[in-house]
Amino acid sequence: MAESKILACSKLMADQKLTIAFAESATAGWLCSEFALAPESGQVLKGGITCYDASLKETLLKVPHSVIEQFTPESQQVTDELAKRLNNLIPADILVAVTGLTTPGGSETPEKPVGTMFVSALIKGRLVSLRQVFNGSCEEVIQQTIQAAAEMLIRELS
Repeated sequence: MAESKILACSKLMADQKLTIAFAESATAGWLCSEFALAPESGQVLKGGITCYDASLKETLLKVPHSVIEQFTPESQQVTDELAKRLNNLIPADILVAVTGLTTPGGSETPEKPVGTMFVSALIKGRLVSLRQVFNGSCEEVIQQTIQAAAEMLIRELS
């Protein structure tokens, strides 16, 4: 069942006649799936792309290799680029991208530990970004990211 923040966000978008699409890396489609469970999903949800591997960020969403190389696949800069470029594949009023570190073995550093998540939303052409560090298991980090993304969208649309 979709969480209450997702439900509130979905209703807010439906009331404003807005559509949404996702480019997800670390959340691997889970955010899009939560929106699919909302009663308004048929009105608001356009679709989503899972680009877990960095190569898909380049080949599918056309993020320049130099940006990924300079900032790492899990960074605010790459997440912003994903949000900006998603419209070329799935046109929507709201374009949301997520990257981050849910488990060890990625680009973690002392400044960017495991649990660091990035969410970017292009809302009718205006970019809004979020960087947050969550604690817990991989699943807990993803769940917290989903809630933070919904909260960010509610805040921006209210």
